[in-house]
Amino acid sequence: MTTTPTHITRPREVDTEAAKDDSQLRQKQMISGHFDKLATAKEDGRAVAYTFVPGNLTELMLALDMLPVLPEINALQSGMRKLSGNYITEAEKLGHSEDVCTYVKCDIGMMKSGNIGPTGTKLPDPNILLLSYTGCFTFMKWFELLKQEYNCPVAMLHVPYQGDGHITPEMRTYVIEQLEREVIPALEKAAGKKLDLDRLSELLERSRKAEDDLVAVWESAQNTPSPIDGYFGGVYYIGPIFSAFRGTQDACDYYAMLRREVEQRVKDGKGPVTPDGDAPEEKYRLVVEGPPNWTNFFDFWRMFSREGATVVSSTYTRVGGLYDTGFRHDPKDPIGTLADYCLGCYTNLNLPMRTKLLASYIEKYKADGFLINSVKSCNSFSAGQLLMLRELERKTGVPGGFIESDLVDPRYFGKANIENRVQSYLQMLEARKSRASA
Repeated sequence: MTTTPTHITRPREVDTEAAKDDSQLRQKQMISGHFDKLATAKEDGRAVAYTFVPGNLTELMLALDMLPVLPEINALQSGMRKLSGNYITEAEKLGHSEDVCTYVKCDIGMMKSGNIGPTGTKLPDPNILLLSYTGCFTFMKWFELLKQEYNCPVAMLHVPYQGDGHITPEMRTYVIEQLEREVIPALEKAAGKKLDLDRLSELLERSRKAEDDLVAVWESAQNTPSPIDGYFGGVYYIGPIFSAFRGTQDACDYYAMLRREVEQRVKDGKGPVTPDGDAPEEKYRLVVEGPPNWTNFFDFWRMFSREGATVVSSTYTRVGGLYDTGFRHDPKDPIGTLADYCLGCYTNLNLPMRTKLLASYIEKYKADGFLINSVKSCNSFSAGQLLMLRELERKTGVPGGFIESDLVDPRYFGKANIENRVQSYLQMLEARKSRASA
């Protein structure tokens, strides 16, 4: 097993000091600015909508001058800031089961503890809860709990599951009619204004541009070495487009900057930026299924980066949009394209479709192996993963690995156990490469 290269300086214990490139710093400024707007939303007369990442209708909210808040993002940020453990304990004291999604418990505990956001200011109460249901039943129960707390209206967009592996015209019509008859009128009432379709189209045009640049970033991983890490680094790349910025000029500028940085890394023959700086020699190329652990995110990342393992693609970074399979928001059909986006979310795909997508990533990015991080409290991702692992091994001939952790509950991150499993898996890949070259 390889050791840490001598030219890599051991980082300080504070993981928030991990290396960042210019685009990450730009993104940090954008997020900080968004939370500043949220802090004064009520005084400024701006309505606030709480919503989720998969199938989010950011452009629609922005077209009505609404500010989005995403409880999932709040939870993962709490995990990275080492606050989630206490929030989860608070929620369990209130009667929430140990087996409930830890994002939910973290959000409930955060709310009961003052609902303080990452910039230290209180998040505003929602004017409306926008529930875009795309494959995760927990979302429905989560917003039932929040409705009890905030006593505000809920607008629900029910998105049919792709059980048979395709979207029918009837499914699309069903979603469009909900948007037109229920969701948009509810948002207009909460915002106190009518939707301007021309403005919505302008936002969607900017979304399309940003999506083009993001796909170019993903596909840069076909290079050797890959200039990006498509899982750990990838969660930074998806931040603006999966949250409050899709459709904005800020998002366009960010993704143009990110694309330029990545293209320069390709020209320079560099691997990705890691918490310790530029990656060492690329030894293993991996595809990963499942969300990362947030409470020990940088420890988790270093288990791979210090061994020369780069994740060239992942499914988690597609939960907010499968743009690399061809989808783009269409400004010429503003309502229809929102329906198409929601119907095509990764969490709305059945297991054979998810398996097929993973197999395509393994082939496209010439992966040496694939790894599944099964998250204890996230049934949407974890159900069926062992079956997917066996089927992927059969289809691709590439060996799979399996580890277990959780989203934001520090009790379920066994560092030594996970590190042993990762190292054993990479040792197996090394032995396999040695036999192939003998």
